[in-house]
Amino acid sequence: MGSINLPDAESTIRTANELLAGLLKRIPDGEVGDRFHWIAFQADRIGATPGIERVGDQPILLKGLDLRAVRIADGVDAADLELAPLGYADAALESWEVFSGLQEAGDIPDTLRFQVSLPTPAAVVGAFVAEEDRERFEPVYRDALYAELGRILAGIPHDKLAIQWDTAVEFAFIEAASGYADHFGGAYRPWFDDVWAGVVDRALEKAARVPEPVEVGYHLCYGDAGEEHFIEPTDTANLVRFAQAVVDGASRPIAWVHLPVPIARTDDAYYLPLESLTLPEETELYLGLVHREDLASGAAARIEVASRHVERFGVATECGCGRAPREQTAPLIAAHAEVASAW
Repeated sequence: MGSINLPDAESTIRTANELLAGLLKRIPDGEVGDRFHWIAFQADRIGATPGIERVGDQPILLKGLDLRAVRIADGVDAADLELAPLGYADAALESWEVFSGLQEAGDIPDTLRFQVSLPTPAAVVGAFVAEEDRERFEPVYRDALYAELGRILAGIPHDKLAIQWDTAVEFAFIEAASGYADHFGGAYRPWFDDVWAGVVDRALEKAARVPEPVEVGYHLCYGDAGEEHFIEPTDTANLVRFAQAVVDGASRPIAWVHLPVPIARTDDAYYLPLESLTLPEETELYLGLVHREDLASGAAARIEVASRHVERFGVATECGCGRAPREQTAPLIAAHAEVASAW
């Protein structure tokens, strides 16, 4: 998980360590502050750039964030745009100070890594940039995000760091190419012709940007706005295809891959494609089958079915805990420990 509905990084780190003691390899900072709704704050960051305009006259507000799309102003060359800091490096370095301080004090184990979750450039561009500008704006945002990654890599010891690439909008591209384009309107149309080659090549490039011994992993997702997917996956086939392509094609080891499991899927059909997934020993598979609505009992039912199709996997939520009501955060995290202890 990456997002957790707690007030600050220290609360997140302490709560995760307390409730999941001995079961964790990595702890994130909970995506607190402006990151509370994943990439929603990026529209305001990009929109403040000279040469960028907001689409529409009326703000679309979410807890103080304006979700309106952005466009490149007429007559502006995309190569001349200079984006302000995106906020990811500042947040990561601030939270790392908290994390490392807790380790130095002996409050959390020294063996834990600090996990930083980053969106893919395609996610932000696909969600918040006007369709006609996506192709020429993607390199601008990509370079700005890699600069954020560079600051993170420079500021955190590599043997203490794990980078997670949050990969969600890519599955909207894949599903739209499979016949769901009308479902999404123009919001999630890719700007590259070969959708599978486009999303996999971009994923491999992101893996190569993370040097060893930093760990790198992929959170594969179908969205979590209002605790709902943008479309329910029919089964794990597209998730498995993507994960296999990344693991096979990456120039470095992939530490983990996470796949979502909708709450209603206790049928073999959803998990059947997992039988073809071949992961090396060093790559962990996590199934996001812990849900706040039915906690450990529901997770156990889904584990029983999943286990018929894949032997080795860990458990997680579908898409973090960031959108769950705060009072349900601790029980949801604790359910992971209950399931792991009983399994």
